[in-house]
Amino acid sequence: MTVQEAKVYYVEQRKNEVLRELATCESGGHGESDRPIIGGRGAYVGRFQFSPPTVVAYVRQKEGRELSLTEAKELAHDYDQAAELAKYMIFDLDRAGDWPLCARKIGLRQQVQEIRSAL
Repeated sequence: MTVQEAKVYYVEQRKNEVLRELATCESGGHGESDRPIIGGRGAYVGRFQFSPPTVVAYVRQKEGRELSLTEAKELAHDYDQAAELAKYMIFDLDRAGDWPLCARKIGLRQQVQEIRSAL
């Protein structure tokens, strides 16, 4: 493994760690759940507590595909897909503030800066 490959591997591991922290803060755990996770009186779903319209908007922006609200809820409940979407929002679009309470609690902006400086 080259030095650059090692850096990329480290950065991806750190990003995944940050996502696990965020999911745990938002919903009390990370990874798949055996039951639907619903918060905010039904307004937010999944480990990352996405609102379905947010999922629709960012999937459209990231991939150019249209999701129904039902499909958006399903994606939000799928940990791997939701984590990829959160990673895109946080690291590509600098949208760490979309999770205001947990971003402050886990120092999300600081962690993002540290990860970026590692490259």
